[in-house]
Order: sequence, then structure tokens, then C-alpha cells
Amino acid sequence: MWDYSKLRGKIREVCGTQDAFASELGIGRVSLSQRLNNQLEFSQDEIFKSCDILGIKKIEIPEYFFNLKV
Repeated sequence: MWDYSKLRGKIREVCGTQDAFASELGIGRVSLSQRLNNQLEFSQDEIFKSCDILGIKKIEIPEYFFNLKV
């Protein structure tokens, strides 16, 4: 399971709400919620687009998307 707490914080910081971020990402808010709750996985395209939207450097992807829950 992935820990998306850092990603959730970045979404709040940049977009204000998960709904606004989902809209920019081009997916529904339920789809985003499923990804953030480890029910679905982010696609590579979604990860790269998220980085563009949130200003995450490619080298930082593991910190936001592949951080294991302990």
C-alpha cells in the first residue's frame, strides 16, 4: 500500500481541493479518491500530468507516489 499523505498535502496546497485537482487531471473525484485510497493505481500518464499540475519535479515522483505505508 502506498502512503499518499504528501501528495494529498501538495494537492491542497496547489489546487485547494481534491475536486479541483481531479478536474484538472481529467478524472472524476471518485476516481481520484479510489487512487488516493489504494483501490486503483495511478497510470504513468496520470503521474506525469499530476507532476505538471502540482509542480513536482520528476526526481521527486517516488516521494509522492511510491512511498510505502509503514
